[in-house]
Amino acid sequence: MKFISLLLVLCLTHEGPRKKIVTFSTETNLREWRIVNDGVMGGVSSSTIRLSPEGHGVFSGQVSLAYNGGFASVQWDTAQSLTPDQTHLVLRVKGDGKRYEFRLKSTRNQTESFVQPFLTNGQWQEIRLPLKDFYPQFRGRMLAMPNFNFDRIAQISFLIANKQEEDFTLLIDWIALE
Repeated sequence: MKFISLLLVLCLTHEGPRKKIVTFSTETNLREWRIVNDGVMGGVSSSTIRLSPEGHGVFSGQVSLAYNGGFASVQWDTAQSLTPDQTHLVLRVKGDGKRYEFRLKSTRNQTESFVQPFLTNGQWQEIRLPLKDFYPQFRGRMLAMPNFNFDRIAQISFLIANKQEEDFTLLIDWIALE
């Protein structure tokens, strides 16, 4: 009976297989990642993506509110098909206690992004983000249209925009579908 109970608990808590779509290492080609900061609208925030000695992605910089600025982001284009059983994105990150956004697009030329914020705590975290909870946004404003419901991901990005001037550092180990 104990065995059946244990088996039932394991089955009910199983999160499904993970498919890593990004894994940082000392071999990662950072030229595939693109920095997009508020300079596209006149701001002066700055950020970079680099590799730590351990091979983690390090997205860091300084957000400035000068000249109507206030955000920094890093983007990566992909051609990731989704299956019906893939319901979550999982991030393994180590932040600085700040709030970030993880963003998706289903096509590269899509004007809106599908957004889900997450909070870091200064430790390594696995953050599970349900795909159905990514909401549409354009230039910081929520849009009156359905949440993410596509069968592919064409772009992912990390963004920081907390409406304050701040330095930031986000280490990224991997990103997976589950």
